[in-house]
Amino acid sequence: MSRIGRMPIAIPAGVTVEVAENNKVTVKGPKGTLERVLPIEMEIKVEGAEVTVSRPNDLKRMKSLHGLTRTLINNMVIGVNDGYQKELEINGVGYRASKKGKTLVLALGYSHPVEMEDPEGIESVVAENKITIKGIDKEKVGQYAAEIRAKRGPEPYKGKGIKYVDETIRRKVGKTGKK
Repeated sequence: MSRIGRMPIAIPAGVTVEVAENNKVTVKGPKGTLERVLPIEMEIKVEGAEVTVSRPNDLKRMKSLHGLTRTLINNMVIGVNDGYQKELEINGVGYRASKKGKTLVLALGYSHPVEMEDPEGIESVVAENKITIKGIDKEKVGQYAAEIRAKRGPEPYKGKGIKYVDETIRRKVGKTGKK
């Protein structure tokens, strides 16, 4: 049995989980509402303050879907209750970020400023050299943070670029002079 898949998901106070036909799961909480259609092979039951996921048989596909389905529901419950956030750090001379309404404006050493529109349900906050991405959907928060980082990833010689706050950059030694 999948260790992750068989663990029940505790539903905190103020959060409701509903399962409609075709395994359409709706999770409502204090921060908002999330909906997702999950694989129809999985059996999702809401019992009291817990959600359990079970699989019909032990085929390889069912085993892999079991843990995935449970994790997706758990992420939705955490998202509507607490929310998710990712922090990015900008390093480099002249590299800056600023906000214009819902648009994130990045100066990353290119000949033009890079403008990125915040996706729906996602909020970006700029403070000095840090960008914080907040939202209730874990997948969207991670994707938007990855797209921002991809505009100018960190380079290994001077460490310039955009990196996650908890990320460590493997540094390389530069060129040495001739002898």
